[in-house]
Amino acid sequence: MNKQNAREYFSKAYRIDHRIRSKFEQLESLNALATRATSTLSSMPRNPNRSTSTMADVIARIIDLQEEINQDIISLVDTKREIMTIIKSIENSEYQTLLEKRYLCFLTWEKIAVDMCYTIHHLYKMHNAALEVCSKILNQDT
Repeated sequence: MNKQNAREYFSKAYRIDHRIRSKFEQLESLNALATRATSTLSSMPRNPNRSTSTMADVIARIIDLQEEINQDIISLVDTKREIMTIIKSIENSEYQTLLEKRYLCFLTWEKIAVDMCYTIHHLYKMHNAALEVCSKILNQDT
């Protein structure tokens, strides 16, 4: 496994986190839509069975999305645990800190540079070296 594959492996957590955030936005939108639909439906004299059925469909979709979010959260926790195990097996504590901040906390390079008191250029060099170490660890596991 090369550096790029190690980077992709570590980026899994970010992609899952991004997917969870997107689903939360969808959930907010569905909840807002359901609230508006409820007020619209309740003020209109219509067949009561039809509005209940429509509202039940919306609620079912909301529940399905919440379940998807829960599964994604479980996946994120598991992925972060796997990543943390690899990071903890690195002997260099600076590499550990850098990888944790980048791939578990999802901090920007600028924020990491400030936190660790390094230039961006130095941070990139450290990151490449840390990924080399991780690649070796990941290759040992396969």
